[in-house]
Amino acid sequence: MNKILYTFAVIAALTSCASSYRVEGTTSVSALDGNKLYLKAFKSGEVKNIDSCDVVHGEFHFAGLLDTVRIANLYMDDESIMPIVLEEGEITVKIDNASQSVGGTPLNDSLYHFIDKHNQLSNRLNELGHRQSQMLLDGIDEETINQQLSVEAAQIAQEEDSLVTHFVIENFDNVLGPGVFMMITSQYRFPVLTPQIEYIMSKATKLFKNDPYVSEYYQTAQENEQRMNGLSETADAPAPVDTMAPKMPAAPLVNMPKP
Repeated sequence: MNKILYTFAVIAALTSCASSYRVEGTTSVSALDGNKLYLKAFKSGEVKNIDSCDVVHGEFHFAGLLDTVRIANLYMDDESIMPIVLEEGEITVKIDNASQSVGGTPLNDSLYHFIDKHNQLSNRLNELGHRQSQMLLDGIDEETINQQLSVEAAQIAQEEDSLVTHFVIENFDNVLGPGVFMMITSQYRFPVLTPQIEYIMSKATKLFKNDPYVSEYYQTAQENEQRMNGLSETADAPAPVDTMAPKMPAAPLVNMPKP
């Protein structure tokens, strides 16, 4: 009897020490109500389901134990809605037709502060299109319009590059660095080396370089670069290797389902 009680005591102690997460979500998007949501994360080279729940009267809940802090994506069916950092504590998610936010824990607060800034830059870029149309209606010469707006577009692009680069560098040694690196590289058809990626990797810590996604992406991008430059193959070099795309679906920073 004492051995049994001791075993239960050990199990209880281990369970109480384990990290856990809890997600409390609310939504006013009618398309979500009555549907099942999934938490999925990149693990062991593929995207795996972590948890699921139903949206009932605009509310949904996830909870579970954590073996490690990781970035997951909230899905409805196969459509990615938004990223969530699964970390210890109570995570609050709010989704409506105008915005999506996650907070309540340190890494989620940091991630969505970054996403808000990124979205502000995207809105400024979209506004240039509206201004172009208005300037044309005002009779301004098209070449003059293009010269003015191209300068502003280049400035916004530079700000976006700086925002992303500095955020990744500041978060090399937690999940946000590799996670945002994955988001920005998922836009490419196959792994490539850009000046931004080269700069990030030149500053990278050992922990960041050893992240499975970062390591495989960078190695494959280097191989692709050699093939395209004809350094490792003949003139009839094969097409660049695309090893990453099947393993991680492109996930925009925030992607809302259509209501």
